[in-house]
Amino acid sequence: MLATAPAPTDPRRLDEAVARVREGAPRWARASPTERVAIARSMLAGLDRVAPRLVHAGCIAKGLPLDAPASGDEWITGAYIALRGLRQLVASLTALARTGNTPVGQLGETADGRVTERVFPANLLDAMLFLRVAAEVHYAAGVSALDVRDRRARFHKAPDHSGCVCLVLGAGNVNSIVTLDIATKLFNEGKTCVVKMNPVNAYVGPFLEEAFAEAIARGVLAIVYGGRDEGTYLAQHPGVDTIHLTGSNATHDAIAWGPPGPERAARMARNEPLLAKEITSELGDISPVLVVPGPWDERALAFQAESIAGMVTQNGSFNCLAARIMILPRGWRHRERFLDLVERFLRATPPRRGWYPGAADRLAAIAAGRPAVRAVSGAEGTLPWTLVTGLDPESDDPAFTTEAFCPALAETSIGSEDPIEFLEAAVTFANERLWGTLAAQVLAPARIVADAATGAALRRAVRRLEYGTVGVNCFGGGYGFGFCTTPWGGFPGQPLHDVQSGRGFVHNTLMLEGVEKSVVWAPEVQLLKPVYFPTHRTVHRLGPGLVALEGRRDWRAFPGVLSGGLRG
Repeated sequence: MLATAPAPTDPRRLDEAVARVREGAPRWARASPTERVAIARSMLAGLDRVAPRLVHAGCIAKGLPLDAPASGDEWITGAYIALRGLRQLVASLTALARTGNTPVGQLGETADGRVTERVFPANLLDAMLFLRVAAEVHYAAGVSALDVRDRRARFHKAPDHSGCVCLVLGAGNVNSIVTLDIATKLFNEGKTCVVKMNPVNAYVGPFLEEAFAEAIARGVLAIVYGGRDEGTYLAQHPGVDTIHLTGSNATHDAIAWGPPGPERAARMARNEPLLAKEITSELGDISPVLVVPGPWDERALAFQAESIAGMVTQNGSFNCLAARIMILPRGWRHRERFLDLVERFLRATPPRRGWYPGAADRLAAIAAGRPAVRAVSGAEGTLPWTLVTGLDPESDDPAFTTEAFCPALAETSIGSEDPIEFLEAAVTFANERLWGTLAAQVLAPARIVADAATGAALRRAVRRLEYGTVGVNCFGGGYGFGFCTTPWGGFPGQPLHDVQSGRGFVHNTLMLEGVEKSVVWAPEVQLLKPVYFPTHRTVHRLGPGLVALEGRRDWRAFPGVLSGGLRG
């Protein structure tokens, strides 16, 4: 039975919700780390209790079979990642209570002198589940090793407000996002929250109300419902101080600058926003995958082709971080074989129902008039995985500037079969021609990574990519989103009038400051099949075990998780 979404909240009750968290804001701003730990623990325990029902509701809403690998999407991105973020925040808040700081990882330095910090694996469990996968944060220019230690957990060391209310406008696509956004504002920034659920997944709200009942009773959180009208009312409410939005840049601009038209254009030209409130946001991307030429063997080529297919198919491709364009070397000898492999692995996942509004129309527009389209069709009522090849990199193709947010993947070729030349050209193309700054992936053979000259070129490319998360030989966007110790957001510095993938970082459970980007490193082939791979046979079995491990540290689940990972 489909979970029922609550009716929109009427204005009087919206006012009451704002008033409650407004009253609780000064107390929350003064709360000790120990008090915050208690609320975080209650949220972790509450979400663990409702997780199976939340996953069940998500599967029904998205048309996923409950006892098949597809349901693993909801176990992983609907529950596990949210529990992971809350558990990590409990650990950080506990460390703050004991030592006055969050744990500091191994520090290093990039070739151009930026400070780096190892932030993943976060513990032994991570190291066992993600063998040879590591993540680091690159700090902005001017941030020293001393700054890294001293400036983290800034609000807890030097509060910048005495009580602040944040309106969180929830995402409709991934059910863990709203929990992680709430947690960032409550625990990293010390702000109370009014959360308006997205109409697409408003059915999640009652589960969160149950799970987070203690935070609601304490007056630090309120959950309300509705669409654009309710969101606009709350954004303009005098009791709301700041706004955080996960959604589209069109929604962001409507809030910040007003409806499209001459008046908005004039405001933008004068740099006078309609709404004079701080707005942080995560807004989407045309996420590229740069495939470096070199000595690829068949096993590695197939592994990375399946990885790309998984970057497309996870959550039905309704992810802001989904791979949207492959950038291949011009004249690459493996091009046709690689495209065939990507298509083969797309076929390994049954096409999904187009549950996100407007998806069918967006997909039809992308495929219309294309001479080279490969579509993997399924049952009636589903949307085909669609591969659009041979885009001219010199053209103004809309695939370079308009986020698809549907099951489509494009391909273009650039540069040459020389790895160094390709990396220079591909990074420039990604930075200058593609819309968005959220996440990028670079795939390179092991010998290219290890070689002194090409390895240095790869590291330069990682530094040059103007994306908030960069993955090397892995789904950087997926890992960067899910690890939670990796701050998640667009590349810093976007002005409000050209916000692209948004401003500010969320997740960030170590409470880092001065971050430029996160970088995730993985081998060209991983021993344990990643859970987003289309041919993973046991992800729906792994999901409950991973939830048990993160939600309540039930170590009895570990052998099954490890065995399921090996059998995947």
